[in-house]
Amino acid sequence: MKLDSPLFNRIRVKPEVDARPRGGAPVCQWPECNLEGTHRAPKGRSREREYWRFCLDHVREYNHSYNYFAGMSDEAVARYQKDAVTGHRPTWKMGFNGGGAARMFGEHGPADPFDVVREFGPAGRPRVERPAPEQRTVRNAERKAFDTLGLDIDAAAADIKARFKELVKRHHPDANGGDRSLEDRLREIIQAYNYLKSAKFC
Repeated sequence: MKLDSPLFNRIRVKPEVDARPRGGAPVCQWPECNLEGTHRAPKGRSREREYWRFCLDHVREYNHSYNYFAGMSDEAVARYQKDAVTGHRPTWKMGFNGGGAARMFGEHGPADPFDVVREFGPAGRPRVERPAPEQRTVRNAERKAFDTLGLDIDAAAADIKARFKELVKRHHPDANGGDRSLEDRLREIIQAYNYLKSAKFC
C-alpha cells in the first residue's frame, strides 16, 4: 500500500491506553454501606431479571441466606422441580395429544404396517402377523462368482448350469485347437461354478 494513499489514513490502530471515560461503579445497596457495588445478586422469585448491587462482603452474606423457594409449600416446590425437567413447558404422553390414538386412527383408521402405534390403538384390535419376505443375503464372493459367469445375482439354478457348460465348451483347450492361453480363464469359471454349487445356488 502506498503511504500517500487516501485509504492509509483510515486504518485504525488500537491505542495502548484505553482513553474512554469510565463511569463510577454503583454504590452498594446494603443499608449503611458506601462501598462500590461490584457484584450482582438476584432479587428473588417472580423478579427473575432484577438484581441488587452489593460489595463483595455483602453479596457473600446475601447469598449465604438466599432461598429461591422461600414462602412456597412443599407441594409447590416438588411441582416446580418436576416442571423444571421439561423447562416448564407443557408435555403430553406419547400418542395421547388431546383425544389420543383413538381420535387419530379411529375404529378403522389407516394401516400401521410397521406396528409403530399399535400399542396406542383401540383395545382388542387384533394384530395381523405378516410373514417377512425371504431374502437371501449375497456375499461378495458369491457376487464375484456370478460376475465371473456373467450372470445376474437372481439367476435360476438351470441358468447357472447352462451358462457354465457354455463357457467351459468355449474356453476348453480341446475346443480351441490345443490353445492353452485361456486356461486361467477356464480355471476361474470352474472355481466360480463350484463355489456357487457349494453355496446351494445350483
